Amino acid sequence: MLQHYSETLTDLNQEQFAKFVQDAKDLINTAQNPQDLQNIRVALTGKKSHLTTWSKQLGSLDADGKKTIGGQLHEVRTQINEQLQQAQGDLEAKALSAKLASESIDITLPARGQVAGNLHPVTKTAERMQGFFRQAGFEIATGPEVESDYYNFEALNIPESHPARAMHDTFYFDANYLLRTHTSSVQIRTMEKGDLPIRIVCPGRVYRCDSDQTHSPMFHQLEGLYISESTNFAELKGLIHEFLQAFFGKKLTVRFRPSYFPFTEPSAEVDILADNGKWLEVMGCGMVHPKVLENCGIDATKYKGFAFGMGIERFAMLYYGVNDLRLFYQNDVRFLKQFA
Repeated sequence: MLQHYSETLTDLNQEQFAKFVQDAKDLINTAQNPQDLQNIRVALTGKKSHLTTWSKQLGSLDADGKKTIGGQLHEVRTQINEQLQQAQGDLEAKALSAKLASESIDITLPARGQVAGNLHPVTKTAERMQGFFRQAGFEIATGPEVESDYYNFEALNIPESHPARAMHDTFYFDANYLLRTHTSSVQIRTMEKGDLPIRIVCPGRVYRCDSDQTHSPMFHQLEGLYISESTNFAELKGLIHEFLQAFFGKKLTVRFRPSYFPFTEPSAEVDILADNGKWLEVMGCGMVHPKVLENCGIDATKYKGFAFGMGIERFAMLYYGVNDLRLFYQNDVRFLKQFA
């Protein structure tokens, strides 16, 4: 559009300057965005523009030429810069209007609302279990998840050569430290303090190398311990029977099967009779082994105790009717909403 103008300043007159200004304004008005305008600005006022070329020739003119033609050239430059400024303001206003339009809020639309959060079913189950034992006089005890081999195994009458080690698929850090495979280590730490009698439950995360429909590498246990001078197996059976009926909210047929655990003697597995007539194993229990008491500095001839342990996820599955433990940890909102 501007190529037909002479490169020589003295070949131009006032009418040609006016025509140049009009052509420049028409070019500026074609800008659709800031980048277009910047390209036009460079074409009109940049190093290779007509204005720059003409300005460099002012020095070769005489005094009258500098005054007359120089004044006309200055007026041309002023008008073009004003037009560029105005175009820039128009584009900025246009961009702002478009942004405000895109971000406008229709206050007449119904609110989207806010969904309330909810406790995880495993957390709910743990709190339900702990609630019963608190009412029964038990205190909550916790301990580290990274444990030493001594607290996790040896103090519980499971030395390195003991075959019961094969029952635990353990995550080891080195020969001395591991991720605890049960919360029984909390019981050992509590017994070592020597504050008798002891009545505690130990909920927490535990870890084993196992993963399938009913097992997870990380899961939760709740273990209990009661030590006094008069504790007996009948008291253990009564407590567990009351707990199971309170947890499931109905009368249950419960049986105790003789079993083996290295830290209790005698030991038993606890089963409940399901509605379909089949027995379901739900937990283990037994009288604390005298060797465990001695390892903690407790006189086994004076004090006796019982212990029990259960998987929190196992009880959550039974209570809520979930058939795959992995569902608890897939974070599927459709699944979790059912427990809200």
